[in-house]
Amino acid sequence: MTVAARPAAGAASAEGRGVGRRPQPGTELAGRSTGARAHLSVVRLPGVYPVQRDTWLLADVVRRELTDGPASSSRVLELGAGTGAVSAVAAGIAGSRVTAVDLSRRALASTWLNAHLRGRRVRVRRGDLGRPVAGERFDVIVSNPPYVPAPTDRLPEHGAARAWDGGRDGRVVLDRVCDQAPALLAPGGRLLLVHSALNGVDETVRRLAADGLAVDVVARCTHPFGPVLTARAALLEDRGLVAPGVRTEELVVVRARRPGVTGPPREDDRRAGEHRSRPSGRSPCPIT
Repeated sequence: MTVAARPAAGAASAEGRGVGRRPQPGTELAGRSTGARAHLSVVRLPGVYPVQRDTWLLADVVRRELTDGPASSSRVLELGAGTGAVSAVAAGIAGSRVTAVDLSRRALASTWLNAHLRGRRVRVRRGDLGRPVAGERFDVIVSNPPYVPAPTDRLPEHGAARAWDGGRDGRVVLDRVCDQAPALLAPGGRLLLVHSALNGVDETVRRLAADGLAVDVVARCTHPFGPVLTARAALLEDRGLVAPGVRTEELVVVRARRPGVTGPPREDDRRAGEHRSRPSGRSPCPIT
């Protein structure tokens, strides 16, 4: 995900973090030889961040949300599309109308390409988080914002780090998604947001609940540090975010639902609003 480095008051966005045809030169396939239980193979243009574990964890939840319950048309919005992998998964579900937003032209080109190669339609819009779709309403909003804790709150203006740097606590962009997304939700609409437990799950729940949404954690998995967190392990230890020597993190998918849905709720919706900090079971990470 790529985000505006110096957003105007209330601005921001994102860039990247079986294919039917051979990829064009300059693209890269991901998810085939990495041990990933990926939903699909992904192509990306140079400079777009490759698909990671959090992408497929979020895609698992998105697919479940769009396929459980009675069939209906769903307006889906991805904020910070990156490669567009989640948008492509959503667009493959009958009745879904998908819009993908990113600040990066290359990310949007990758998003369009990944949908096009599968004969799926995704509307792409360039801009800062919800600004390009202001005034619209969506049934499902998904986001995988940059959330890696960084040395400072100044977001990078160039380079690959734009896809993962989230400020000192990793919440600079995450909090903006929490603040902007509720206004884009239709009655009964759901926000699905993936991030690290290092960022503070309770704070995400608090911010979304303050907007009147029913919030719960619907997926978790623990996995080893990747290269970025490994390089910042000393920083994380100094701030007390991880214990000395710990090199694993927990990923979470938080769901926030706006009231107003008609018909009987699903069983897991009856529990919405209860923040389960330590559920009894965890799904394995989508990448081993």
